[in-house]
Amino acid sequence: MSKPDVLVAAKFPPYLMDKLRRDFTVHERLHETDPAAFAAVAPKIRAIACGGESKVPRALMEQLPALEMISVQGVGYDGVDVAAALERKVPVSHTPNVLNDDVADLAIALMLAAARRIPQADRYVRENKWPGGPFPLARKMSGARLGIVGLGRIGQAIAQRAAAFGMSIAYTARSQKKDQPYAYYPSAAALAAQVDFLVVITPGGAGTARMINREVLDALGPEGYLVNVARGSVVDQEALIAALQEGRIAGAGLDVFDGEPQVPQALRDLDNVVLTPHIGSATGSTRQAMADLTHANLVAHFAGQPLPSAVPEWQAR
Repeated sequence: MSKPDVLVAAKFPPYLMDKLRRDFTVHERLHETDPAAFAAVAPKIRAIACGGESKVPRALMEQLPALEMISVQGVGYDGVDVAAALERKVPVSHTPNVLNDDVADLAIALMLAAARRIPQADRYVRENKWPGGPFPLARKMSGARLGIVGLGRIGQAIAQRAAAFGMSIAYTARSQKKDQPYAYYPSAAALAAQVDFLVVITPGGAGTARMINREVLDALGPEGYLVNVARGSVVDQEALIAALQEGRIAGAGLDVFDGEPQVPQALRDLDNVVLTPHIGSATGSTRQAMADLTHANLVAHFAGQPLPSAVPEWQAR
């Protein structure tokens, strides 16, 4: 029996590619690298496997008349035109839950690194500046006020960790979550005005684009810190750079960027921002779990079984 044809639309690690090649006929990024070859195989492609940052627009789906399923390795899937997939009754899956701990851990790490100026202190020692005097005093994080933009699974994991630091916790989301004990604010600006640290962990996409704008940053104020472990698109990057340059916020910790992997020189030049290269889920165990779930969703579909982790829009149809 022939294996189902799958278009791989991302650069996957060997431990996922090996499993995909074992169970499927894989066409690796042909739509990007060899349009002629892609056109020849497009009528046979029954599934797409892609990453959280991959682009799977309506136009790509329209080239795949046999498309049955899209499996995303990542909790975010804003690059997939889910509405177009639903119109064609094409299920979409993602990999939630398995990366909650790692992303929440990194959010706390970025908060600490920005407040305690850990990268700057590291350089201070490496550049042998310590003999000339003590490192400047930094900002205490324990006991501070934390605001979380988006209180989904990862946001709740961040809140649990922050509670261990004695932080007071508040949040904003599309609606108030009655099962959560934290203070709710109806907007990011209202939340920012009441906190010392503002952590962004809301989904990307058109609905949240540039949600963290100048108004929100000014509400956060010159003693406040922004941490973004969501999507670069959620923050108005130019407004953030200006706020950091002008001291209208104290600092930032950023794992994601608008237009990544390109990061503006202006951000890289700043001394009051900690930058990491989108490593929220980047541990071996978590990436393996994400790969396993990406593969499991594909296998379940072609076996006629329920998807282990369909996106909420598919579940609610």
